[in-house]
Amino acid sequence: MSMTRPPLYVRRPVVAGLIRQLPLLAVLVAVGVGLLLVAVDHWRKGLIVVGLALVGGALLRLLLPERRVGFLAVRSRPIDVALMAGTGLLLTAIAVAIVGG
Repeated sequence: MSMTRPPLYVRRPVVAGLIRQLPLLAVLVAVGVGLLLVAVDHWRKGLIVVGLALVGGALLRLLLPERRVGFLAVRSRPIDVALMAGTGLLLTAIAVAIVGG
């Protein structure tokens, strides 16, 4: 008689919940690093990091299955990807285009 192990979300619901939120955590950490750069007077580099973090979040939302994306999924996949990618690209383009710095 072989016993199968119950899934992780039954055995360790907190761990399973944290693992599911790793994509969101990665985006938030990258945005935090960008905002830290802005705070220490490297605003252009910081905004580029924030913009690229949003583009990365859009890629994660596009490529990961629904069960793995966690709270990165807010609306439908096309809307989430379009809003995050568009905002990230626009923020990055504006930061690069501003003269001075």
